[in-house]
Amino acid sequence: MPSEFLRLLVRRFSLLLGVYLLLRLGFYLFNQAAFQAAPAQVALAFWHGFRFDIAGLLLLNLPWLVLSLVPSRHLVWQRMLRVMWLLLNSLGVALNLIDVEYFRFIGRRTSNELFTIGDDVRRQAGQLLLQYWFLLVPFGLVLAALWYLYPMPRPATPAAVPTVPASRRAVVLRYLGQVLVLGGLVVLGIRGGVQLKPLRTGHAFMQTPPVLGHVALNSTFTFLKSLGAQTLERREFFTSPDSVQQALAPLPPQPRPSAPRDNVVVLLLESFASEYTGIENNGQGYTPFFDSLATQGLFFREHYANGRRSIEALPAVLAGLPSLNEHPFITSPFQTDELHGLGEILGREGYATSLFHGAQNGTMGFNTFSGIAGVQQYFGLNEYPGAEKSPDFDGHWGIADEPYLQYFARQLSQQRQPFFSTLFTLSSHEPFEVPRPYAGRFPAGTQPIHRVIGYTDFALRQFFKTARRQPWYRHTLFILLADHTSQSDRPDYQNTLGAYKTPLLLFHPGRPLPPANVHRITQQADVPATVLDFLNVPAGRQLLPFGYSVFDSRTSGRALFLSGGSLFLVHQDFVTELTADNTVRLYPYRTHQMPEAALPAPDPRLLRQYGNELKAAAQYFTDGLLDNRLYR
Repeated sequence: MPSEFLRLLVRRFSLLLGVYLLLRLGFYLFNQAAFQAAPAQVALAFWHGFRFDIAGLLLLNLPWLVLSLVPSRHLVWQRMLRVMWLLLNSLGVALNLIDVEYFRFIGRRTSNELFTIGDDVRRQAGQLLLQYWFLLVPFGLVLAALWYLYPMPRPATPAAVPTVPASRRAVVLRYLGQVLVLGGLVVLGIRGGVQLKPLRTGHAFMQTPPVLGHVALNSTFTFLKSLGAQTLERREFFTSPDSVQQALAPLPPQPRPSAPRDNVVVLLLESFASEYTGIENNGQGYTPFFDSLATQGLFFREHYANGRRSIEALPAVLAGLPSLNEHPFITSPFQTDELHGLGEILGREGYATSLFHGAQNGTMGFNTFSGIAGVQQYFGLNEYPGAEKSPDFDGHWGIADEPYLQYFARQLSQQRQPFFSTLFTLSSHEPFEVPRPYAGRFPAGTQPIHRVIGYTDFALRQFFKTARRQPWYRHTLFILLADHTSQSDRPDYQNTLGAYKTPLLLFHPGRPLPPANVHRITQQADVPATVLDFLNVPAGRQLLPFGYSVFDSRTSGRALFLSGGSLFLVHQDFVTELTADNTVRLYPYRTHQMPEAALPAPDPRLLRQYGNELKAAAQYFTDGLLDNRLYR
């Protein structure tokens, strides 16, 4: 490949980057009211945008790039490449110009909804063109500029032909080498770098304020990344938002004038299912420290996870968003929807906010979601002293629980108070290996996970032993819960309800907690309302209606989850199922136990009441994500 062709590729791609910079500037200026930030923060968002521009443009222009590797100066071939280049990039330019206006309606960059609402777009095409005709002006100008400025190769001349031709073998080898280097750079550009996970839309929101992520993104990237992603089916059980609200029955926390402004620490324990605790199984378990701690705090015995995967836990715990779709929110096309997490809400109240996870940065998109939830600092494996070379690295996932929890305690002592911090453990995950110094120390149990649960419980004991000596300890609310369940060999847990049964413990060493019914139904999505209620922090409409504060005596609580294609709603008396074909079923409730068969003749009043509540949750969730109206 002659060096001239490489220079032409660079010039053509640089031209596109310049156009996308102008498109970003136009997007920002037309939507400036949505981005209230300091000039330095806006400039940083523009700088981050180059990463997304490179990835989006490489994805869009892959066919043209492949054909451009043919080193032909033939005029017909070069004109064909020019036309192809213009057609491909006209799509990208159009998407970005459309979002100048469309962003005002959906509050996010365009994704694959252009396919899901394709019929609506076709029906209204004429009206839309008339209403937004002015967008055709910059569209035409940009395309004309791209056509005019497209660099063409110089035509071949006799003087350009070398008098002594190089060896064919040498030419071929040099060409293949250049193609390999170029291919490697293209792959690197599409991935967005050498990080663990490829660049995703959520990465744009790892800045302050997170809303500037929409500025850093471009619509070409968000659209192409969403292609092939699972879409949600719109629900139409209720005809008005008011009827949805009435059936869903949200209960924002009531004012608590005497509430403290204490620290809050959430310990999210990997696979720490109720089946493994002694306190929930007549003393037959693997968690002696957790069991003892549970007797000193509020231990909720009817608690359920909102999902079965780790990636589903953080949106529920930090933002009150249960996982009511098969595709996790963190990796879905809706990850750029408006979302207000505890990090953002408490950050406005002067809290220092952080998230700790000892796995590789990028694992399950936790670092991405922490930014979406407004968390100010993320600590992953990269931030741990020595990282993968440390003896604390388990060789698989990251830093083992005992040293990482000690590291966490030290880091909390360096945080500005008040702080809100979340830690996600990782040792109780496959391959379920206890660190070598502790081999044989914990009961083997009957499942591979049991001894590792014992190790995590020991790590918790050591953490609290260290924390107890810190000045912040007695001014901190600790919330301990699990992300999901795991291996099971107890028959009474081997049912739909038991598969989501996890513990929830609230512990405060320095003050009595508000009264609460420990037998109420609770879920992961209750954590945001509970924290804000305890601290008396007003959230207004920035608190999702799925969860309740565990201190709220107006309700006996509820839990929501998706299993086997059906949605489930748990109450103290019944479990309600909404099947894929919208059939409503009712089952009698017993802690972590649910019969296989529904009630043959349930009370019609309860069937309608609970069925409507579950349908309202489903409609609020799906339509809220599709329309980016979770808070409107």
